[in-house]
Amino acid sequence: MTTAYDVPAEPLIKRLAEKLKNEYKIKPPEWAKWVKTGAHKERPPENPDWWYVRVASILRKIYLRGPIGVSRLRNLYGGRRDRRVKPYRHVKGSGSIIRKALQQLEELELVEKVEGKGRRIAPKGQSLVDNTAHEVAKETGSFI
Repeated sequence: MTTAYDVPAEPLIKRLAEKLKNEYKIKPPEWAKWVKTGAHKERPPENPDWWYVRVASILRKIYLRGPIGVSRLRNLYGGRRDRRVKPYRHVKGSGSIIRKALQQLEELELVEKVEGKGRRIAPKGQSLVDNTAHEVAKETGSFI
């Protein structure tokens, strides 16, 4: 069986984003049009479907690293902040985006809470990621 470990991340995330948008009917919050993805960014994302890509990416991260909490995900989605004449420093990504994405994934029963440890992939979510990885592997013929 093909898993998320066996295929490249980018095509898997794109395919998961398409499925979440079309089949699972995930909707971005109203404020998602204007928000930056972290303090290290100067502008909002240019991709109009960035919300679906971020939710798919979070689902993949939980699959690979779970159980994982919001703070650890904020670190992963953070980046270098330009502080003008001072040296760069790492800052965390937006916690609100991650929390809302996790809440939507929980409503769809793709992830589940583990008390005191964060979120882990639910059986339904693992099936979705594995089946999507299998489709990507067949389509691209690329196994890592």
